[in-house]
Amino acid sequence: MELFSMSLRKRETYQVEVKHSLLWEAALGIAAITNERLLETLDYTEKKWQTIKKSLSTEILDHLEMVQEKNTWKTILLLLHEKDMGSVEEFNDFVDHLDEEELRYIAIPYLGKKHQEDRRLASQGDQEAVARLQDVSKDNAFFPRYIAYISQVDAHHLKSHIQEVMTGWYEAVIQPDEAMFKGILERDAFSKKKRIEKLEAEDFVEWATHGIRYMPEPSVYKVIMIPQFIYRPWNVEADIEGAKIFYYPVANESIQPNDPYVPDQMLVQKFKALGDENRLRMLKILMGGGRTLKEMTEEIGMGKTTVYHHLKLLKSARLIVAYGPRYHVSPRAWEMLPKELELFLGEEK
Repeated sequence: MELFSMSLRKRETYQVEVKHSLLWEAALGIAAITNERLLETLDYTEKKWQTIKKSLSTEILDHLEMVQEKNTWKTILLLLHEKDMGSVEEFNDFVDHLDEEELRYIAIPYLGKKHQEDRRLASQGDQEAVARLQDVSKDNAFFPRYIAYISQVDAHHLKSHIQEVMTGWYEAVIQPDEAMFKGILERDAFSKKKRIEKLEAEDFVEWATHGIRYMPEPSVYKVIMIPQFIYRPWNVEADIEGAKIFYYPVANESIQPNDPYVPDQMLVQKFKALGDENRLRMLKILMGGGRTLKEMTEEIGMGKTTVYHHLKLLKSARLIVAYGPRYHVSPRAWEMLPKELELFLGEEK
């Protein structure tokens, strides 16, 4: 039996908004330097991070230890989404005027509409509500401990901590290169806003994040895209009421504005991955269905270490994905690749 649709309504999706701020760049820098497991995977070199640490006072380094222990970088990012703020002074003034309950409520992560009452109760110190929020967020790496901390910490102590670490980081890391950071973020935001007009919302998010296919969710009406330099090449995701947030890595052309022909980093990575006979053979095999490393090794007749290396390069280029032990071709990558190439080659410089 065939089904005929009489509806003229388009499939609902979300709106995309691109915003940028040096304050978000500062907050993400604080998050990055306190995430030791991630640090070596970032574009910044170890030497660069060591230089940054040497520029910080002993007091700020102590605050960064607290950030690492308590994950208070999350508090800073959530506060920055409460209103548009253009300077550290505005941020500090905003924090000063929050009462204790408001501060806790903002700092406790949004876990969905049906958990808002527990969020409010937890901000008032209700430990039963805290326990329920911890249970809801138990799959998150740090939310349960973070929620417990926020519900009990002295509000004046928390205010002083986040104000001092933001001020210290901004003055030591952002301010000396303020023009550079500002230029990169402004250029990237401007170029992304132009691309919004050429792509559907889901395609735009996937393109800007280099592979995250974010489909519409109930009660999410907007996706906020925030360019960042210091956390490259990673995306950072967050949720606030009514919106999904992606702090996405800025493109190469935003960093090198004097080269009008510089391609996007991920576009180059994809074509580099394709420019090898063995990797093309592997892709051809995977087009026929998923394979484990062992199956691929036996089928292609190469050593396990060599095959793994090629698969790793294909995966880093977002051309394949791994579900458990099996590798699969990423169909969205192939759909987006011609569009990405067309956007680059067809764009007027």
